[in-house]
Amino acid sequence: MRKAYRVKSEADFGRVFHQGKSTANRQFVVYTIDKEQAHFRLGISVGKKIGNAVTRNYVKRRIRQSVYELRDAIRPNQDFIVIARKPTAQMSMAEIKKSLEHVFNLAGIFKS
Repeated sequence: MRKAYRVKSEADFGRVFHQGKSTANRQFVVYTIDKEQAHFRLGISVGKKIGNAVTRNYVKRRIRQSVYELRDAIRPNQDFIVIARKPTAQMSMAEIKKSLEHVFNLAGIFKS
């Protein structure tokens, strides 16, 4: 995903965490906040409990690819942060995508 589609700054992360709404399932926690912008922005957080740096980056790449494949169904006017929980390190790509679809549906990220 291009840099324009990423939540990168600490201020933006903090705003989504403190002012946003959270939704969760067993594998992911998603914080969302509505904004006026041309496209959605994604932030990904994978903690050290998931594994070493190689494992964390592997999980982030899979999350990023899953969101990329779902990008046409996502509402454009929001920022959201995906936080991975421990079970994601052992999940396949299809399982990660299915779990993200589930939590995005709960959070109302998809277009109506």
